[in-house]
Amino acid sequence: MEVSIEVVRSPDFKQVYAIGAIGGHSPYDFRIAFYNDSPKGLFESGKQITVMERLIGTEVILSPLAAKELATWLNAHIADYEKMFGEIKKPAPPAQAAAASPVAASPPDSKSAHLQGYM
Repeated sequence: MEVSIEVVRSPDFKQVYAIGAIGGHSPYDFRIAFYNDSPKGLFESGKQITVMERLIGTEVILSPLAAKELATWLNAHIADYEKMFGEIKKPAPPAQAAAASPVAASPPDSKSAHLQGYM
């Protein structure tokens, strides 16, 4: 028996651009929240400080099987992308960026880019 799938967008479909994702898992599901960061200049005690506002645009909740299938699909597409355009490189480690920026750096053992993490 052959089954074909028709892909149809919901009337309330929307696209969300995100610079990062945070989330976690439980025994029942995986949660991925997609966010964008915006610097906000504030004045405190006469000094200007910069605070990053992290706005979460959407969250996706997946079953463990769906999360594993997503990881497989994403890894395959990343491999295809890198074959066509070259290796995707992470920004300089925070220790190097901290010398040029007064913003506090992530801990030295951090493996993620600056300003990324988990909820």
